[in-house]
Amino acid sequence: MSEYSVPAKFSIADDENCTNIIFGLAQRTPQHIVFRHKQGNDWAPITAADAAARITAIAKGLIASGVQPGDRVALLSRTRLEWNLVDFAIWSAGAITVPIYDSSSASQIEWIMRDSGAVAIVLEDNAHRAAFESIDSLTQPVKVFQIDRTDGGPGAIEELTAAGADIADAEVTERRATLRSSTPATLIYTSGTTGRPKGCILTHSNMLAEMKAVLAGDLLDELRRRDHKRLLMFLPLAHVLARAITLVAIEAGAEVGHTSDIKTLVDEFAVFKPSLILSVPRVFEKVYNSAQQKAYDESPVKGKIFDAAAETAVAYSEAREKGSIGLVLKLRHAVFDALVYKKLRAALGGECGMAISGGGPLGARLGHFFSGVGIPVFEGYGLTETTAAFSVNTPSAWKIGTVGKPLSGNSVRVGEDGELLLRGPVVFQEYWQNPEATASAIVDGWFHTGDLGTVDSEGFISITGRKKELIVTAGGKNVSPAGLEDVIRAHPLVSQAMVVGDAKPFVAALITIDPEAFPAWKERHGKPAAASVADLISDGDLVAAVQHAVDEANKTVSAAEAIKKFRILPSDFTEESGEMTPTLKVKRNVVVEKRHGDIEAIYSK
Repeated sequence: MSEYSVPAKFSIADDENCTNIIFGLAQRTPQHIVFRHKQGNDWAPITAADAAARITAIAKGLIASGVQPGDRVALLSRTRLEWNLVDFAIWSAGAITVPIYDSSSASQIEWIMRDSGAVAIVLEDNAHRAAFESIDSLTQPVKVFQIDRTDGGPGAIEELTAAGADIADAEVTERRATLRSSTPATLIYTSGTTGRPKGCILTHSNMLAEMKAVLAGDLLDELRRRDHKRLLMFLPLAHVLARAITLVAIEAGAEVGHTSDIKTLVDEFAVFKPSLILSVPRVFEKVYNSAQQKAYDESPVKGKIFDAAAETAVAYSEAREKGSIGLVLKLRHAVFDALVYKKLRAALGGECGMAISGGGPLGARLGHFFSGVGIPVFEGYGLTETTAAFSVNTPSAWKIGTVGKPLSGNSVRVGEDGELLLRGPVVFQEYWQNPEATASAIVDGWFHTGDLGTVDSEGFISITGRKKELIVTAGGKNVSPAGLEDVIRAHPLVSQAMVVGDAKPFVAALITIDPEAFPAWKERHGKPAAASVADLISDGDLVAAVQHAVDEANKTVSAAEAIKKFRILPSDFTEESGEMTPTLKVKRNVVVEKRHGDIEAIYSK
């Protein structure tokens, strides 16, 4: 049983809490810019003093509305400035934030509200309000505040500010003073791929440990050295990774902007010019695939130049990792830097010095590509239960293809069955009102992740799959699908891939086509512009393209683990269909249920 521990380089006092992050800045450097708020085409600054004043006003409104210390307050909104302000205000009122994904259905909202016992909810718009008001099973009255109103009434921020006008600022100061590091800060319901979500209690200590552990290492040294420090947050703030990294960025002195419009993200990068990008692997895949697709759209020659540049970037990064870059490779890299890489960096705003990837496996090839381009992507690993990152690669301890070493103060152990067991200050203590789930997850002080992995002699963690996702074929062969799926998804025409074969005679895969890449592919291959994926499922060119992706994946495994057959699906997996989580992970149980006929068709021939 391998085990690796990293000593703690920080401490957390009993009276520390997350509100000190903003209020401490306001006291030390009141004119420091904490947030940038989109106003028309400009990003207006919000200083620490201004942010603290706004948070205080909202907190006073919550207090005036009857919110008591320890109460749960739900927050249902897209990523925007108000999300962070309300989050800090809930804490400042002594309460506990219960984030809800803005894409949640009425039944999901109902479960979270009922299970958490939230006394109030701050929601974003009419659609969210309609979903909330369709719930008729709540047993206690809930105060509702709506950020964006179309009926002429005051929005949530204005309403709460007005409601708390007669409350003294000292009341907020007193509420903040009652918070201890052991006080629950947030109750996050795990999106999960199976079963009903469980409420994960994270304390102020958990959140502060995550922030301090990241800052204790050298991950953000490049950011610290810059005068220009900006993070454009576009991931859902309901997800613990986005929320935790926002706190890290604020503490590190970065200016944080917000957007929830992924379609215009590249345009926003050009204006906002982030120096740090936080994302999930699928976004990095889309950046790569879109750049490749654009090159081929311009001409076959430019497409081949991009492919050669990509191969060179990967080779350059691999050689650098080994400590020796040949002269020919250096020259080739310099040529492609002028022709290709410079344009890619410019598309991300031209100021981005690094990126952080979490929420799923990035894949070694993609990691090497971005590193070779000049935008190192530091991959990490964590869960809601570990307050986001438990481990992460850093400039001084970086091994592409792994998820890095444990953060300061954390320990990892590999169980006899290959499961990763975790312990440390970022690890949660319990699920909300669910002692059975807590006892199952935490055994002898170790959190059982459900993830399979390895830890090498230097402490680098590699994720090999999920225990519950492990496929056991009829022949008794154990197959972890994650690695195969990662390689298939790297193909520019593929959106999603899900390996199947549990209790079946061989391994197979369900594959969906990227709707953004599909039109250009049809044009290049002379297919009718109006043809849908369903129309071309048996098309020789489409099948050959997908077969190439499958062949590349099969090179990474043994013959017994290789995909023997695949089926192209007529529609993509989406969050709306219930087949994807808000963080773009496939819900395997839902796909198996919805696509049962497609799976059976593979094995009936």
